[in-house]
Amino acid sequence: MTEPALIRNFSIISHVDHGKSTLSDRILELTGAVDPRLMRDQYLDSMDIERERGITIKAQNVRVHWGDYVLNLIDTPGHVDFTYEVSRSLAACEGAILLVDASQGIQAQTLATCYQAMEHDLEIVAVLNKIDLAAADPQRCADEIETVLAIERSSILKVSAKNGLGVPELLDRIVDKIPPPSGSRDVPLRALVFDSAYDRYRGVVSSIRVMDGVLKSTAHVMAMQVGKSYDVEEIGVRTPDPVPVEELGPGEVGYVITGVKNVRDIRSGETLTYATRPAGEPLAGYREPKPMVFCGLYPMDGDELPLLRESLEKLQLSDASFVFEPESSKALGFGFRCGFLGLLHMDIARERLEREFSLNLVATAPSVKYIAKLAGNKLVEFDNPSDMPERVRVETIEEPVVMATLIVPAEYTGTVMDLCQSRRGELERMEYLSPERLELEYTIPLAEVVVNFFDQLKSRTKGYASLDYEIAGYRAADLVKVDVLLNHVPVDAFSTIVHRSQAESYGRKMATRLRELIPRQLFDVPIQATVGTRVIARETVKAHRKDVIAKCYGGDITRKRKLLERQKEGKKRMKSIGSVDVPQEAFVSVLRLDA
Repeated sequence: MTEPALIRNFSIISHVDHGKSTLSDRILELTGAVDPRLMRDQYLDSMDIERERGITIKAQNVRVHWGDYVLNLIDTPGHVDFTYEVSRSLAACEGAILLVDASQGIQAQTLATCYQAMEHDLEIVAVLNKIDLAAADPQRCADEIETVLAIERSSILKVSAKNGLGVPELLDRIVDKIPPPSGSRDVPLRALVFDSAYDRYRGVVSSIRVMDGVLKSTAHVMAMQVGKSYDVEEIGVRTPDPVPVEELGPGEVGYVITGVKNVRDIRSGETLTYATRPAGEPLAGYREPKPMVFCGLYPMDGDELPLLRESLEKLQLSDASFVFEPESSKALGFGFRCGFLGLLHMDIARERLEREFSLNLVATAPSVKYIAKLAGNKLVEFDNPSDMPERVRVETIEEPVVMATLIVPAEYTGTVMDLCQSRRGELERMEYLSPERLELEYTIPLAEVVVNFFDQLKSRTKGYASLDYEIAGYRAADLVKVDVLLNHVPVDAFSTIVHRSQAESYGRKMATRLRELIPRQLFDVPIQATVGTRVIARETVKAHRKDVIAKCYGGDITRKRKLLERQKEGKKRMKSIGSVDVPQEAFVSVLRLDA
């Protein structure tokens, strides 16, 4: 067990792609934690999808030695969807490295996470990375950091994580500036679980930081939030390979295996204590992860439904914030309604299902959770358009709104403001970080953010803008359900909830796209978009027409007319009893996220 005075616990906070994982690699190399022959890029990112996208999804931790000191590096996710995981990781630290790209400067998520670190009273070590780039402008970025975060320019370190320049000085600064952990050995155990991962052989492996007391490898522990007790099978530290130890003292970071088979039983933010001598109260800050974005997942082949259910259950074992329940659709058959923390979380979960379990899936358009207030103050929550109460029964409908922070180059201010206003955004604040860049704060409905907003923002600013958002409650809005009818029959998979002002344009777009995608039948197929009983857009897929008079040559015109009349009657009868065949490709194409 290490003396608390020799321990330094810190995390690295930065925007996506500012070099967090690369800096972690250099620290592992410099401290000799990894054999140079086994070293690889993004060493702490264990999932293939993390490497391909260049992002960190799961929090990781590693113990390294620098001189006489033990440094515990807690690598956190950088994306807005995983804000809660970031906050739990920060709660396990006494300090944080604020990593800023010297060519891009402060970005929205850097600011949001830095404010979180300051709320946890962490010591901030500001670092400018990528100073070896030709486009680097350390002077401008240092000015921004000083202006926005009140960190003195003279204390900002300049490093290049790629080639290791300045990293030894950074490790010395960590030892000097970040305080050692506090905590006593002689009080009841309290250990913070800041991450949990599922191992198919050993069950749930929880990453922990011991706040008070001593955790022994023979202990019987209790999770205070869920009230369940478990026998400890193994405790240890990651160096970065797992190394079992006999005990973990105050301030130490490691892992614990209790034989639990479901991540839901020991979630991130949980407090572990001894079952026989429990602590008085759990550590503050725990909350249940709440899904914010929902979509339906359906197998392309109906026979794959049992495999999809099994795959979702396995995914849920390793991801406690992901939820699902069965649902059925007249158009798509049987599937599952799934809830996610955000759009990236949804995208990654879907990709993992297709890649790891070899599934072909159709995903419906993403939606959010609405609250309908009915007569008599009765509240109904729903996230599926087909569950929306009849409009005549509804007094008001509320939708979730977010406080979005955007950092944009000054030259793109107009186009970004135009984008936000077209998505029903309301400007709350505008502030210049420097003459070239400014920060905008907008209140925007979450439903407008989850569909294509980030892509539009990047394309309008040539990739230079950054976005961060947090949920800011619910707000009443004039929302309607747009239904799509094929041959006068509603297709529930195409229904959606939009603001009344956007209903007509959405209906036109859907009708036009479906006209191009639905194959021609032997009868005319009307495609209608409706709000209630009112048709707001219509297109028609024209029928195939067989040339029934080809065999007629000359002769009486009444013969031809008789054949045409008979064809007309046949088409009319077929239209009244015929069903429209919609190919799966049409569903996939229409329901794509960038539609």
